Amino acid sequence: MLKLFEQHNAEFEKKVGHSRAQGTFTRYRTVCNHIREFLPHTYKREDIPLKELNLTFINDFEYFLRTEKKCRTNTVWGYMIALKHIVSIARNDGRLPFNPFAGYINSPESVDRGYLTQTEIQMLMDAPMKNATHELVRDLFVFSVFTGLAYSDVKNLTADRLQTFFDGNLWIITRRKKTNTESNIRLLDVPKRIIEKYKGLARDGHVFPVPSNGSCNKILKDIGRQCGFKVRLTYHVARHTNATTVLLSHGVPIETVSRLLGHTNIKTTQIYAKITAQKISQDMETLSHKLEDMEKNICRAI
Repeated sequence: MLKLFEQHNAEFEKKVGHSRAQGTFTRYRTVCNHIREFLPHTYKREDIPLKELNLTFINDFEYFLRTEKKCRTNTVWGYMIALKHIVSIARNDGRLPFNPFAGYINSPESVDRGYLTQTEIQMLMDAPMKNATHELVRDLFVFSVFTGLAYSDVKNLTADRLQTFFDGNLWIITRRKKTNTESNIRLLDVPKRIIEKYKGLARDGHVFPVPSNGSCNKILKDIGRQCGFKVRLTYHVARHTNATTVLLSHGVPIETVSRLLGHTNIKTTQIYAKITAQKISQDMETLSHKLEDMEKNICRAI
């Protein structure tokens, strides 16, 4: 089992930075390390033959993750997906004739993903920044709010990805680093203004001089505290704000939102997106006007 996992990780590592993401490799490596600890802890052995994998092994490993590693439900879920992929390799090449995951039940918990309201976005823009770096990080966050791009996609954005599309507007023509899916985004006035503001300040054809993810998140935390936001600011929050406040709340269909965010499955978009009370109110007001004549006739008959 461990030998197969290690071979997979070695091959995967070669593709990092090309067709595979560093974060995904880190997850596979972490799961492999956990199994390396789990086997002596639970089974008193250094490795286990693939043919001995069964549902008991799967459940025992989950229990180990929850109790010894103190992993939460969604972390366990992600780790088990990685393990399931390794098992599928053995099944596909004939080394494992049965599925040890058969009968295994596990699902992620719903997470309340924070986002900023329109008023909070304006508060963020009105807040005085401590220095130029704080202002840059704030602007990059707002760029993500209006484009839906993740941190890695903003960091890797190059000028050649900014193209005038068939409709005469300026678009970002790119692929998401995480999923390698096409993501074409029309640039609204706010992101165009931010691009112009930092033009010529980045190297190697990049659009922005982006600080490290750790530095950005630390600064965003400070800015959020300064503004009094309950939500802890991260680039994930910017992406959720794009889906919720910028797009869905202004009537953009969820199918379009899914394409703009570069999701491979619309269910992912449904997890990200929150329909605000204001949007529900607006939709019901529109419905009320459309049903006005119909309701009058029915009310007269009541």
